[in-house]
Amino acid sequence: MKILVLNCGSSSLKYKVFDGKEVIAQGGVEKIGLADSFLKLTAPDGEKVIVEHNMPEHTAAVEFVFSEHLLNPKYGVLKSADEIQAVGHRVLHGAMKVTQSSLVTNELIDIVKECSVLGPLHNPANLKGIMAVKALMPNVPQVAVFDTAFHQTMPPKAYMYAIPKEMFDKWGVRRYGFHGTSHRFVSKRAIEYLGLDPNNSKLIVAHVGNGASMSAVVNGKCVDTTMGLTPLEGLVMGTRSGDIDAAAVTFMMEKEGMTPAQMDTMLNKKSGMLGMCGCSDMRDAQAQMEAGNEDAKVALEVYAYRIKKYIGAYAAAMGGVDAIAFTGGVGENHVLIRSMVLSDMEFLGIKLDAEKNKVRGDEAIISAADSKVVVAVVPTDEELMIATDTEEIVSKL
Repeated sequence: MKILVLNCGSSSLKYKVFDGKEVIAQGGVEKIGLADSFLKLTAPDGEKVIVEHNMPEHTAAVEFVFSEHLLNPKYGVLKSADEIQAVGHRVLHGAMKVTQSSLVTNELIDIVKECSVLGPLHNPANLKGIMAVKALMPNVPQVAVFDTAFHQTMPPKAYMYAIPKEMFDKWGVRRYGFHGTSHRFVSKRAIEYLGLDPNNSKLIVAHVGNGASMSAVVNGKCVDTTMGLTPLEGLVMGTRSGDIDAAAVTFMMEKEGMTPAQMDTMLNKKSGMLGMCGCSDMRDAQAQMEAGNEDAKVALEVYAYRIKKYIGAYAAAMGGVDAIAFTGGVGENHVLIRSMVLSDMEFLGIKLDAEKNKVRGDEAIISAADSKVVVAVVPTDEELMIATDTEEIVSKL
């Protein structure tokens, strides 16, 4: 089955076309709605091709992806748009209304709209992709795969905030968690790869990169995660602060005369690694540290320390841990961060093999042979997870 997977932002569109598990085309559109919008595609020989074109909205962007790439004889991906048998979408927020990947119906579209209050930047953008496909390919079934769905198995003790309950009852203020599609893919793959018992296993997944989150997974189901009502809570990220005293937020607002919108921008876009040392890219931060930049050194230590603390917390919450899986851009590739996180953790049964830890981007066990807890690098593939869910749901129609 040939499946188109779309991940739409407010002014962007990323896509992959799967034939089974094989990616036969991929690319993305940037600056939708602006005069200098462009398509960047990957040709069959691996060459990156950039085509500038005016795409005022998402429907025009999807049309151009088909005409310039997918149906272009030059690339030989599709002979007809009819070859696409289903479309899968990444959707950010399903709140408590959606607990699994679902066929797109008018009722589901209404739910995504309702949940926009909790995902005001992402849900409307995700809907644009759904509506664009609906306009261009009305008879092709669509599936929505929600970032929040995997975390809906958390118990109340993990997702409730200690605030007046009316805030939960009226507005749904609670921990939801994100990166769920990645956490689900990696936890499932880690159980298979490491030979764990899917019905008797305790796993910590560390999806760490510019955006970062962790999950505690018992018997394949999420029991806790670090992100909260929004993706701001939890780990230190490229530009997000992660955990912070709520009173510190109001203190800074008062002292700096900041509006809620300005504070939101500061915490989400000007904090994290960028706020601490001036760069959000971990490679740049490491280079600065090695050049003697003390701020970069401290920032890397804070980044790693927060992950280390959550490993300890989740081991306690689960009553032990069998394995830890690192994924995401940093988790899969950053040797130093993994080393910093896992140092001095033998007391918990975690022993790193420095030589094995030199892996970058490949699936590998990086713990020592005598480590009681197995530690692995497990590359994520959210698009494949979306394609797999889409095929499973559509094949039953």
